[in-house]
Amino acid sequence: MTVRVGLIQTRTPASHAAALAHVAPLVREAAAQGATFIATPEGVNILQKDKAALLPVLTLLEEDPVVKGLQALARELAVTILAGSALVKRPDGKAANRAALITPDGEIAAFYDKLHMFDVDLPTGETARESETYEPGDRAVAARAGELKLGLTICYDVRFPALYRALAQAGAEVIVTPAAFTRPTGEAHWETLLRARAIETGSFVLAPAQGGFHEDGRGTWGRSLAIGPWGEVLGKLDHDEPGVLVVDLDLAAVAKARSAIPALPNARAFATPISIA
Repeated sequence: MTVRVGLIQTRTPASHAAALAHVAPLVREAAAQGATFIATPEGVNILQKDKAALLPVLTLLEEDPVVKGLQALARELAVTILAGSALVKRPDGKAANRAALITPDGEIAAFYDKLHMFDVDLPTGETARESETYEPGDRAVAARAGELKLGLTICYDVRFPALYRALAQAGAEVIVTPAAFTRPTGEAHWETLLRARAIETGSFVLAPAQGGFHEDGRGTWGRSLAIGPWGEVLGKLDHDEPGVLVVDLDLAAVAKARSAIPALPNARAFATPISIA
């Protein structure tokens, strides 16, 4: 079974209306190239790092203008769309960084809240405190999209291999990692981390990314990637401009890689080591 997938690379603006106008033509382009599963980056609905400006405009997932626009596109184009994440309000009033899987009939089949918050102080002097704005999720999510058995992750999750292993052990064959990676960490680690997660789990890893310099002042790395279960690069956008990457996934490659290197069933439980003084 071969499935054609499309990865959307965006430079999402700081308003919902502009964000939908930006992403919709790219989704149409991917569908026109035959993609039946289309994934967008993290923060596809709005990117605004000013918390005071962002929080008042966030809505519930089902009320978000960009998510609703992607639902309409999924129905019109008869494709599955993963809103790689939308920045939304939770029913309890807190904010969430939430991926939403949209079926070809426009329904939200599953959602995933980013587990790992990007709280860092980079050597370049750049800092981030994602936990000051968003409530982290508390569960891993796997879901089916047609022939695809998906595992859902978001950006900084890529640095936590236990999550990827758990998704693969639950049956995921394609793990999606939408991102808005910073430029310093992207240049240093982006491709290496994605290929490592694919090799460790014998999974396809799809990573649609934000790229370039945004209205809110941030810079993101771009370089959207599709990685095969043997760690090979199946396709790459070698730039940070908005664009579309379409690749064909031979799903039989997952069983082939996992039978060659049975790292998932061979894993053994072990005692926690004592601390090093």
